[in-house]
Amino acid sequence: QVELVESGGGLVQPGGSLRLSCAASGISTRTFSTYAMGWFRQGPGKEQEFVATINSHGGTTYVADFVKGRFTISKDNTNNTEYLQMNNEQPTDTGVYYCAASKTRTELHDSYEYHFWGEGTQVTVST
Repeated sequence: QVELVESGGGLVQPGGSLRLSCAASGISTRTFSTYAMGWFRQGPGKEQEFVATINSHGGTTYVADFVKGRFTISKDNTNNTEYLQMNNEQPTDTGVYYCAASKTRTELHDSYEYHFWGEGTQVTVST
């Protein structure tokens, strides 16, 4: 059974940076390298929304328009880990961030296309 565990969340001031990590266990590195990955978030009182996705090999990425130029998604297939580098954070970035994995190789924007989910990590952007 695949387990995803996020880490790296916390409190950051506006304009600051955080790097989220998502470690996958229960699968080999070979299998992890065949999975597309994604990040979603849910702000207070809001619905869950797509943030970023990356294909299985890490060569193709997409980020939502509202984080373009600030957030970067990456994937390390040698240690079963996905990352989300978040720069120039804004209060609107506050929320619980979830990583997700899909058994497909291509990058995916819709949550229903993902097979495995982490429990989430809280990110709070505030003074």
